[in-house]
Amino acid sequence: MIDLSKLNICFLAGTLGQGGAERQLYYILKTLKQSGARVGIFSLTRGEFWEKPIKELGVPVLWVGESSRRLMRLKRISNEAGKYRPAVIQSQHSFTNLYAALAGRANGLRSIGAIRTDCTREIRALGPVAGALSLRLPSALAVNSKLGLRNAEAMGASPSRLHLLRNVVDTDYFTPSLRNSGGAVKVAAIGRLTEQKRFDRFLRVMSRVDQVESRMGRAIKGAIIGDGPLRKQLERQAAELGLLGRVIEFKGILADTRSVYRWADLLAMTSDWEGTPNVALEAMATGLPVSATSVGDLPEIIEDGQTGLLAEPDDEDRMADNMLRLIRDARLRVTYGLRAREFVAANYSLTQAPQALQHFYQAALQ
Repeated sequence: MIDLSKLNICFLAGTLGQGGAERQLYYILKTLKQSGARVGIFSLTRGEFWEKPIKELGVPVLWVGESSRRLMRLKRISNEAGKYRPAVIQSQHSFTNLYAALAGRANGLRSIGAIRTDCTREIRALGPVAGALSLRLPSALAVNSKLGLRNAEAMGASPSRLHLLRNVVDTDYFTPSLRNSGGAVKVAAIGRLTEQKRFDRFLRVMSRVDQVESRMGRAIKGAIIGDGPLRKQLERQAAELGLLGRVIEFKGILADTRSVYRWADLLAMTSDWEGTPNVALEAMATGLPVSATSVGDLPEIIEDGQTGLLAEPDDEDRMADNMLRLIRDARLRVTYGLRAREFVAANYSLTQAPQALQHFYQAALQ
């Protein structure tokens, strides 16, 4: 098995903002540093959320995004890779795969690309040529979901270069807490306000649930945590549905989402597509049941009727029924939440990262 302490890797990040890919990068860097590996970061952005925590690990971060021109960025990355002389240059985002692959080839280095979410949409967004090359040029590809593996192969990536590297969650940081069983049941929805996450669907489902519960004289509360291009549109929709302020609050981006998980009684996910979402793992680690759409690897994470409830993306009636079931049964929420915590701790904990990275690099670098 490969010795992590012998690795010399430079990661290329398209952003160090407050996202799931960036949190996973932090976990990888932390594990590699603790194992004695030599690691560094080239970043196309600077001054963003994860830059400071990464530097506090003792990992140098070099800004390589001065130019907006792709060829100039590639030249800078290639030159810096030549100075740093890692054995491997590894992309953390799909849209930086080509930079990593070409800079690696220019310097005689191995390159590892990244596939996140379900692969198809992120690769198609790059365009037919860049998308195809982003799958074919890296020496290996790190894929964070089984669905992503299948889709990458279907889109032309060689199976021998595809390697699963699952997301993990820090189960010592995200822990269960006592919840107040009285008052309105609270539903959290977390993510970037984009088309993928379908918060418009979440608002419609919450409207249905609110109407049913109001007739019974019961109140519910909901919070949307995150920001993005659809925020104003979603706020208008919430106002038109009579939810804004009364039922739904828009909280924006929070530096520490643990406060949300402590506040909430359940997490709702209404996405059209996913890979292995951090939000689900974090919520489950804190003992929350999850009501989600059956997309990406969510059926791998959530056992329907045991740790949470699933519905097809186009079945808003089922989503509302699932949410009502959890809202009305506090004991069921606790039972699902305890099972969810146990499952995540056993299968997706950060404590398993050293072994997972050993297996990944053994396969990717052979």
